[in-house]
Amino acid sequence: MLDIENLSVNYGYVSALRGVDLHVGQGEIITLIGGNGAGKTTTLMSISNLIEKAEGRITFKGKDITGMAPHRIVKMGICHVPEGRRIFPSLSVRENLVAGTVGNTALKKADQARRFEEVYALFPRLRERMQQNGGSLSGGEQQMLAIARGLMMDPDLIMLDEPSLGLAPIIVEEIFELILKIKQKGKTILLIEQNAGMALQVADRGYVLVTGQITLGGTGKELLVNPEVRRAYLGM
Repeated sequence: MLDIENLSVNYGYVSALRGVDLHVGQGEIITLIGGNGAGKTTTLMSISNLIEKAEGRITFKGKDITGMAPHRIVKMGICHVPEGRRIFPSLSVRENLVAGTVGNTALKKADQARRFEEVYALFPRLRERMQQNGGSLSGGEQQMLAIARGLMMDPDLIMLDEPSLGLAPIIVEEIFELILKIKQKGKTILLIEQNAGMALQVADRGYVLVTGQITLGGTGKELLVNPEVRRAYLGM
């Protein structure tokens, strides 16, 4: 579904990504793990074309999207849920979800109603709080709202940047259970996550990013038992 070839990104004189090759197959959960500053968020921003690339080619469903405008990439079927949730705190939960459909002119009222029901089935807590302002939700509920808003566009690929950041362990487990449910709905997921243990448990495959370069790749199970990964990211 998504192919990245020889992706390089520079911030001034600093090399953020160097020759990154990455493949995401349809229906997979792919996780990208690495420390702070490794280039994980830069990778997602490159796919969404929110930053300038020095080199490389990105194709989605066989079409070159390397230089495509971000809003067109969204219409192609890629949803980007950024780090930090970025919900609209002064809008209600329902209004936040409606905002997730903006730009999809093909979405009729009946389709929007169906999307609401599908999202509320996945996130029943949001149905209970649909009239509350987004800013009044707990951190875990705001993360659910951010993911749900992305799903309102009915994307083929959903990119999640640090969905567990700052959440209590019990809420982290709930978020990862939701990620698996989203996969079961037929979605493809590219997951950026510092909680390497949880990410690799749910991932079909993973990549390790170190200072802008991919140093390891394999199935989630293979990386979980890899001595280098265990030592560097799992504290074992």
